[in-house]
Amino acid sequence: MIEINLPVLRERTGSALRGAGDFAMSTVRLPRAFTPVARLIMRDEDVTREELSRELDRLFEALYEHPLSEHSRSLTVYLRRYRLIPNEESTENLIRFMVKQVMLRSPVEIPDAIVDEFWSFFHELISAPELKGLVELNLDITRVVLRTYEPLLVDLANRVKELRRQNQVAMGDMLGKVQVLRSDLVILRRQIRAIRYIKPFLQTDPQDFHGQAQIVAKMVREFGPLFIKMAQVAAANADFLPDEIAKELAVFQEDVEPMTGDEVRQAFIESKGCPPEELYFDFKVDKPLKSGSIGSVYVAKKPVEQDGVEVLVPIIVKVARHNLEREFQMGSLAIELMLVSSQYWAPHSKLLPFLEAMSEQIKEFSRGFERELDFEEEAVVQNRFAERARGSKNWYVPEVYEVTGRILEMEFLDDAMSINRVLAGQTGRGRRRLQRRIAENFLFTVLEHLIVHQEFHGDLHPGNIMASPDGSLYLIDWGNVVDMRGKWVMIRDYLMAVLMGDTGRLADCLITMSTDPEGNRLRRDEIIEALDDTLAKKGVTPLTEEPLRRLYREGYEGLQLRLQTAAHLASNAYQLRLVLQSDYLHLSRSLMAMGGTYANLYRDMSPLTMARDFAVDVSLFPVNMLRQRLGRRRRSGNLLPAR
Repeated sequence: MIEINLPVLRERTGSALRGAGDFAMSTVRLPRAFTPVARLIMRDEDVTREELSRELDRLFEALYEHPLSEHSRSLTVYLRRYRLIPNEESTENLIRFMVKQVMLRSPVEIPDAIVDEFWSFFHELISAPELKGLVELNLDITRVVLRTYEPLLVDLANRVKELRRQNQVAMGDMLGKVQVLRSDLVILRRQIRAIRYIKPFLQTDPQDFHGQAQIVAKMVREFGPLFIKMAQVAAANADFLPDEIAKELAVFQEDVEPMTGDEVRQAFIESKGCPPEELYFDFKVDKPLKSGSIGSVYVAKKPVEQDGVEVLVPIIVKVARHNLEREFQMGSLAIELMLVSSQYWAPHSKLLPFLEAMSEQIKEFSRGFERELDFEEEAVVQNRFAERARGSKNWYVPEVYEVTGRILEMEFLDDAMSINRVLAGQTGRGRRRLQRRIAENFLFTVLEHLIVHQEFHGDLHPGNIMASPDGSLYLIDWGNVVDMRGKWVMIRDYLMAVLMGDTGRLADCLITMSTDPEGNRLRRDEIIEALDDTLAKKGVTPLTEEPLRRLYREGYEGLQLRLQTAAHLASNAYQLRLVLQSDYLHLSRSLMAMGGTYANLYRDMSPLTMARDFAVDVSLFPVNMLRQRLGRRRRSGNLLPAR
């Protein structure tokens, strides 16, 4: 019978269980050793070689401490003892062979004392306890290899990080585009709802202009910036509209619904990184000075250092509305959808080209408006005109101090008021005299811009013109400027063609200004025929013989009719299936705005007075311009130090 030593068995069993438990726990904890390396690889910042080397060293220290490494030492001793792997004896034989070969091939004789000393050192080394097992040896080999490839691994890891960052940016762009799409749908739904006012408009009594005006105003407000811009253009020349509708649309020149306080704060956070209250004093987000289609204008005080002392300076702050570019693009889309869908209700083949041309013309029209959204470009233009206005007694432009994407800070004007407010304090002859003074300054300013500077304010409706009590002008909102270089010949030919009623020359001008001149030249005869019909309906007859005498007989009314026809044809060229280039289209609407503003300054006065003042002021412009130049030179000369 075999006798079992229970104490020994219990001890060995306990030792085995403890060893198994330690092995299991060490194995469970082992993945934690990889965590620092994984974090290093997964973080957003790039990896350096020093960081990677340090974390790999710590990882291998943890691997060396694992019980498997310790057990591998015992296994290695057992395998070497039974010569299953190289052991001390095989190592010594290999070393003896190498020493013998060295001694045989040495050019000098090696003393025996050196050889004996070497073998004494070798035996001491061999007789030392086993230092590393097979697992540890493989770990050493792996670490050596990794250390060699550390630069490559660092580069590879950083490239992976860069790809991940790019993917994150791409994903962010994708999410941003999805968000844009969502906001576009909100805008588009609102604009399409606004178009529903067309039906009640058509159901009103044709002579009920007051009711029509109320409906149009509601549609414009609900549709948003694009329709507000169109309303401003339409109101700039009231001769094309019934008085009730013209007066209702004129409201959009002076003021529109302001931005909310939250919208203003959000604009500042996006552009400046903080709300306006942290930058200015007395900035009231809920009380703008005025509001327009592009944004709202506020008055505030800003701390500025002057002569070493901080003082509060009043300034004007213009804040752009949110998502304006999308508003304009969605507006064009909504109108295009309306025009396309109209083919369902009126499926006539002759309507299709007209609707397509109208749709393309609206796109060109809104494209010009989108230029007004760049505040930085507006600041450059405004400061350029502010420099030109220095020394002028007729007009002035406030200087821009700072500008960001949606915020524009400019000079505060003490005595600037809207024209209507300036005139409101006058009556009788004093009012008429001030009206004519403002009109004289306005005409002089326009002529100086057109003739001297070859560019002018592209949106001179009353909302963008302010005046002082003495009639001097202040021009604001420089988002739209028309460059006249290269356009004078075309404008001259166009106006002469309309005045003379020459439909051949008129067709050539319109074709040249169109977006597809080559294609439209093939339709020249068709366009001339349509122009003949249009001019005949408007009562504009060709001036083939004695044109000056004919114009004189037609008088002011005839001249006004021909000029209105010129503006009408340019604005409604799509009726001829022509799409005018954006530059010419906005030049036309800018000239209409200027003409309408000038005519409105003579409201309640006879056309003869306006015609007489116009002729006198135009004829005296060279003299007044020379006098102003000499005055500027004299004032600048007075500033020079005496010699």
